[in-house]
Parts: sequence; C-alpha cells; structure tokens
Amino acid sequence: MERTQVRPIPSLEASYPEANIIPNREKLAANGLTASDLGIYVDILMDGRKIEEYRPEGIKQVDLVVKGSDSSGNSPEDILNSTIANSFGDLIRISDVAGISYGEGMPQINHLERDRTITLQVTPPADLALQAALEKIQNDIIPLLESQGKLKNVRVGVGGNADKLMETRQALQWNLLLALMITYLLMAALFENFLYPFIILFTVPLAAAGGFVGLWAVNAYIAPQGFDVLSMLGFIILIGTVVNNAILIVHQSLNNVRYNSLAGKEAISDAVKTRIRPIFMSATTSLLAMLPMVVSTGAGSELYRGLGSILLGGLAMSTIFTLFVIPALLIFVIGFENR
Repeated sequence: MERTQVRPIPSLEASYPEANIIPNREKLAANGLTASDLGIYVDILMDGRKIEEYRPEGIKQVDLVVKGSDSSGNSPEDILNSTIANSFGDLIRISDVAGISYGEGMPQINHLERDRTITLQVTPPADLALQAALEKIQNDIIPLLESQGKLKNVRVGVGGNADKLMETRQALQWNLLLALMITYLLMAALFENFLYPFIILFTVPLAAAGGFVGLWAVNAYIAPQGFDVLSMLGFIILIGTVVNNAILIVHQSLNNVRYNSLAGKEAISDAVKTRIRPIFMSATTSLLAMLPMVVSTGAGSELYRGLGSILLGGLAMSTIFTLFVIPALLIFVIGFENR
C-alpha cells in the first residue's frame, strides 16, 4: 500500500554489539556449579535478582532483590573479574569457569508462549480507513506471501487497534440483534400481538439508510468523518428512537378500530391525521437539539459528529417515510382486528 509506514518491533537489524558469557561446563562441574547457577550469579551482578517478597501488614508488597555492587557491572570484563562462591565455599572468579565472546545481535528478542515474535507496526495513510487496511492485509498481502512460501512455519496474527476494531464490531453486531429482540418483545407485550411489532420495526431499515446518508453528507460537506465505533453505536440508539413514531400510528389505529367503531383505511387515516402533529413536534425538537453536535467543527467535535450525523439522518428519514410506509403496511393486517 502506498504511503504506508511499516516498522518492525524489535528491529530486524543484527548490527548491535553483543557480549556473550560462555560457560565452561567441565570447570563448572569441578567447582560443583551448573550453567544455571552461573546465570544466576551473572544476573545478580548486572541487574539484580528477586529472591523473595516482603508483605508487612498495612504496607504494600516489597520485593527483596540481591544485587552486586555498581562497579561489578560496568563492562563485560568487570563481570568476568567478579568473585563468586562455588558449592565448596571457595571464592573463584567468573573468568575461572567461563569465557566471553563478542559479536553482533538483535537489540531485543520477544517471545509469546515460548515462540519468538516480531511485530510489524503498520500505519496506513490518513485517508485510508482502518477496516479497509485490515481487509487488504488479510485478503491480499498475507495470502500472497503464503502462496510464495514466505510464511512457512510462521504464524500471522492481527493485533493492536485492528484487533480491537474486530472485537468491537463483533460485540456491536450482537448488541444490535439483542436490542432488536428486546424492542420486539416489549412491543409484542404492549400490543398483545406478534404481528404489529414487525410492522413497527420496518422503520429500522429506513432509519439505517438515513443514518448512512447523514454520515455521507457530513463527510462530504462539513468535515471528514469516518465510520468509527461511536458512529456504530448510533444505529443501536436509533432502534429505540425511530420506533416511537410508528408506535403512535399503530396504537391509535387499533384504538380507532376497537373503541371508535372505525374500520380499515378510515381508522388508519384518522390515526395519521391526529398523530402527525405530535410526531413532527417530537422529531423537530430532537433534530434541532442534535444539529449543533453535527455542524460543530471545534476541537473534540470529531468524537461525536459521526454519532450525531447518524441519529440526525436516521431520525429525519424515518419520520418522513413512517407516515407513508407504516400506514401502507398496516392496512393489510388491520382488517383482522375486531371491534
């Protein structure tokens, strides 16, 4: 991908000076030591080694660390000349049981579950969405490298912001279905019917279309706005908002049939006529209240501009189409309602 920055962590360059202390196993065995014992001694001389934890009452945990003097770890030669005790209680130098070799190596080696890991930190261009970059890596780059045999015995995983994006998207899609289910069950209990809630929930796709139109309009005419996590939350909020107008029409139509001796088309027409004013009043106040959140371009406004644009567009489109779509659908089923 053009204008994409890729940074390996740790660096792949093996040009950093490296000093390795090589144990002489025969001399170690003669002194009753092992390579592990030598490693513990060197660890103590360099950075120190934790040997125990001290937990006094009322005070947080204190680590007990054994560490050599500061002068013993200034250079590899100082470590070789440092004095240690063998298993017989005699004092010896590390140089008596080990040597040193100089070379070049990695600045650091990371491990995950005993496997060596290298992180490629990918920064896509500012105009490329994170989701698009993630799909290009997973669908184009990784399969190409696998077909060329460059990823043999290598496991590839996606982490960081991309990984969090996938987790958030999966969580939100299940939350969206859960919100739809709860809304449907609540309306089914309200109307004592399982069919009318389906008609009311038909406003949700209309609101979703309006939300995408609002997001596109903000991105095109006000300020660049991506489809981020907060914007996704707008669709969940829309479910509980846009159904209110449809509930008013359906509820009033059923009351006209059950209690006002009206039938079919006449009951629905009267419901729309009596409920259109409160529908437009509530929608107008909501739209005017959210408008500053959408048109504002000050510092920090980008956090909630996407959420506001989806709510604004979804509520506006669903309010208009609810007055036409819901009555048209309701007229097919309201004939089964008894007075």
